[in-house]
Amino acid sequence: MQVNTGLRKPRILLAASGSVAAIKFGNLCHCFSEWAEVRAVATKSSLHFIDRAALPKDVIFYTDEDEWATWNKIGDSVLHIELRRWADIMVIAPLSANTLGKIAGGLCDNLLTCIVRAWDYNKPLFVAPAMNTFMWNNPFTERHLMSIDELGISLIPPVSKRLACGDYGNGAMAEPSLIYSTVRLFAESRNQSGDGKVG
Repeated sequence: MQVNTGLRKPRILLAASGSVAAIKFGNLCHCFSEWAEVRAVATKSSLHFIDRAALPKDVIFYTDEDEWATWNKIGDSVLHIELRRWADIMVIAPLSANTLGKIAGGLCDNLLTCIVRAWDYNKPLFVAPAMNTFMWNNPFTERHLMSIDELGISLIPPVSKRLACGDYGNGAMAEPSLIYSTVRLFAESRNQSGDGKVG
């Protein structure tokens, strides 16, 4: 697995799926934008929770509607392929139970899942799940996590706390600062070990 960026800033593709934890997406973008060049992708359902005004001004923000907006004919660029090529690392935070199931099953019915389906698994892909405790403990979740682990996707596990639904338990997305530090530490350790170059 390589993070090959030469002397430029790392290129981080942040993505949000439909979970209440997407209210923290602006904060997540701010964490990464100091260190890296950031582009962001949001599913339709995540837009219920994301405050676009809270995103850093230099972050390019894409939604499902952007997928085919500029495509007119054979030979035109395809956004999910262009974003996969552009990114050194992808981080999906929050990763909802629904999007986890889609990725594990190979489904690609929106911009985010199309990027994952086209992903080059020689490059790192991190996920930070966020869901109700009973959804997290569901047997399907364990199967889906095993499937994405086989692909080489790295898990930033959820934490236990009072959830948005009022329940207390495991399933809350890790804090944006922890997601950021995990990814940055990974990238910088790859640079130091000579496995990849991070500027």
